Amino acid sequence: MFLVREVFHCKPGKVRPLVEKFTAMNSLSTKFGFPRMRLLTDAVGPRYWTLVAEMEVESLTAYEEMMSNPQGSPEDMKQFEELMKGYHDLVDHGHREFYKIEA
Repeated sequence: MFLVREVFHCKPGKVRPLVEKFTAMNSLSTKFGFPRMRLLTDAVGPRYWTLVAEMEVESLTAYEEMMSNPQGSPEDMKQFEELMKGYHDLVDHGHREFYKIEA
């Protein structure tokens, strides 16, 4: 089992709109067969306005397959595109982390 962490460092004051997008995306993406994400925002740290979206997957192969072949209907995919429109305007930069869950 692996933990996938998507770390987004938002532009100043833009973390709340991104959280709202990801909350809505979380509901929609379960229709595509994606695992439910846990959404976290920073309370303290070297940088403000950070959103972390975590999900657990069986394997890196399963993650790659899930990302390249989402199972949603054409209507769901259109809704997903509309929902995420403009999200790059909220983010300064980010990165992805993969962790093997040992215990």
